Amino acid sequence: MLVRSRHHARGRLLALLASLVLPLALLAATPAHAAGRLTAVFTTADNGSWWKGTFVVHNDNATAVTGWTLEFDLPAGVTISSSYNGTATVSGRHVSAVNAYYNGTVQPHATTEPYSFWFVATGPITAPANCRINGDKCDGGQDVPPGAPGTPQLTGATARSLALSWTAAAPGDFPVASYEVLSGATVLATAPGTTATVTGLTPATAYTLTVRAKDTRGTTGPASAAVSARTVDPATDPTPPTAPGSLRATAVTGSGVTLAWNAATDNQGVAAYDLYQDGVQVQTVNGTTAAVTGLAPATAYTFTVKARDAADNASPASAALTVTTGDLAGAGKYTRVGYFTQWGIYGRQYFVKNLDTSGSAAKLDVINYAFENIDPVNLTCLAGVTKGTTADPQDPDQGTGAGDADADYARPFSAAQSVDGVADDGWGPLRGNFNQLKKLKAKYPNLKVVVSLGGWTYSKYFSDVAATDASRQKFVKSCVDTWIKGDLPAYNGAGGPGVAAGIFDGIDLDWEWPGSPDGHPGNHWSPADKADLTLLLAEFRKQLDALGGPHRLLTAFTPADPVKIGQGWDLTKIFRSLDVANIQGYDFHGAGSDNSWEPNRTGHQADLYPDAQDPYGFHFSVDGAVRAYLGAGVNPRKLTIGFPFYGRGWQAVADGGADGEWQPAGGAAPGQFAEEAGTRGYANLLVSVPNLTVHHDTQSVSTFGYTGAGGQWWTFDDPWSISRKTAYLKSQNLLGAMVWEMSGDTPSGTLITALDSGLK
Repeated sequence: MLVRSRHHARGRLLALLASLVLPLALLAATPAHAAGRLTAVFTTADNGSWWKGTFVVHNDNATAVTGWTLEFDLPAGVTISSSYNGTATVSGRHVSAVNAYYNGTVQPHATTEPYSFWFVATGPITAPANCRINGDKCDGGQDVPPGAPGTPQLTGATARSLALSWTAAAPGDFPVASYEVLSGATVLATAPGTTATVTGLTPATAYTLTVRAKDTRGTTGPASAAVSARTVDPATDPTPPTAPGSLRATAVTGSGVTLAWNAATDNQGVAAYDLYQDGVQVQTVNGTTAAVTGLAPATAYTFTVKARDAADNASPASAALTVTTGDLAGAGKYTRVGYFTQWGIYGRQYFVKNLDTSGSAAKLDVINYAFENIDPVNLTCLAGVTKGTTADPQDPDQGTGAGDADADYARPFSAAQSVDGVADDGWGPLRGNFNQLKKLKAKYPNLKVVVSLGGWTYSKYFSDVAATDASRQKFVKSCVDTWIKGDLPAYNGAGGPGVAAGIFDGIDLDWEWPGSPDGHPGNHWSPADKADLTLLLAEFRKQLDALGGPHRLLTAFTPADPVKIGQGWDLTKIFRSLDVANIQGYDFHGAGSDNSWEPNRTGHQADLYPDAQDPYGFHFSVDGAVRAYLGAGVNPRKLTIGFPFYGRGWQAVADGGADGEWQPAGGAAPGQFAEEAGTRGYANLLVSVPNLTVHHDTQSVSTFGYTGAGGQWWTFDDPWSISRKTAYLKSQNLLGAMVWEMSGDTPSGTLITALDSGLK
């Protein structure tokens, strides 16, 4: 691991070097600086048993440049043991070094001295090769573009397309990434290899086409020699092909389907096959197989295929085939989702490391990181702020503009708080919870992490971002850029483009609640929210899929209350986009921290079935919530049910001959934290409420605890109720379970162990 010094250590080491080293040997002459670019000069100093390599960054522009990254390759036999004034990452012989926070801005006509990036090395004293700064050559030279491809050859023609092939172009400074087919100066098609089919052409028309190469930096080379070609005249062949036969699925996964069919026949020959998904053309292929990717799990799709000849005559459609994709867990298996709270590192002292030491990380499939907010001005995903919520839970602006970039990615964690036992150095661009999640994923490669947007206090502006097509596109793009691409705002020396890339595997939407006035005070809502939410989810799915690569998760926290479902969630449409709905399985009853909820009577917060003794005018239950979804035709393998790892409590509770169950109360019981009356984590509840006798209601499948007449009464889940609920969800073939939230468990993971055992 490379070591970055703090100021005092750097000063001592520089003083030592000044007294020991030989005169500097300049290995790169000062270059002619290119306008608008940074350059870098490399020097060495021989110290006998080791040598020092320094890159001095130069800015000969008229304006300051902020942010630089050096990349270079070490010569054979050279090893770096430590580096300074920047964060270096070594992969084999390739080194990438990012500026420190204090030397990231290079002023006009200035350099990074006296804080230039340097490293300690052993081996031959030789300048690194292939030096680049911010992607440009360190000496200011221009990149060599690719050469010209060979003259393209016509390999096929239809009424509206021309197929070409050519020999590869010689690479320049960078590998060839793609080729462009041009008509004059207009790009008609791009291709990753040395063949392409140009589509959308005019029938019976002559074209003159050339090809040019483009490298991985986007630099294009010269065009090839031209080829002349002509599209087919449809009048020469009025006969369409026959319909393809025996459309079938040869492979099915959670996000894709491989299809095959029998070939059609045609008097002149079949030119291509067009594949339709739910009535929309999604692919054109030359053979009789196709792989469809980017599909949602546990979702039914209907496919047909048509043949097309060179005259652009389309055949009748094949017989339709409906295929249901696999689910996230796999047949006979169940998914475990757990929420980790951003703020848990404070009063709860619950760190990402605790997910590991408790055994939870080994049992979880997905971690939901809660919560991130919406910018109230720009209506984009909000990051890069540190502003707490107000103390008043009824304040309409309690969560407006709030967030915690410090906890997310700027706070340095000690070795004792770190997943791998290595402390953050305080200078790196990624620290805090995000860096710990990165380490946790490295230890558990199958573990997925999604970022949760919203929650109770951060849902105020969902209605606004979902209201129009433009606002949806803008919001989703900002969320994808921030949380999936990892472009974090600069904050206390941390952040930067791509810094958090690869940490989050998807996005979780916690809108509480669309189309309903029953959310947090001050929340914006509209009767149009239900339709807008469907469109917002579709936009998330579209932009996540457009990234390519592995399937990104799109999940949502959804209500148990049938009224709220009806107000905001179109169950017939949203699952075309959603991978998973995590159904609220708790908070059916509670007093609330400010006694604004149900302070005067106890009640079960997470009962599996309705209780016959329940005196309330409404009767929530896990089973009732599940039936609302299944009754609407939702695939059960899209659903998890929520389990609380905390309890809700009342004080001054009458016995009523029922051990306090459904009895009059005198408000919320003292909580684990002063600002959270009526709430305690499961572990805290067991040790902090004296004389608590635990009871199990077998009728409703509910656990509660009572300290006696006039005392406290608590409702929560324990291993007994968890075992019965997991048996229930397995009997309903649901996808699995979700936990709010992980810090409530015991240090040894009592509840997650019960949950995991119940799902095996």
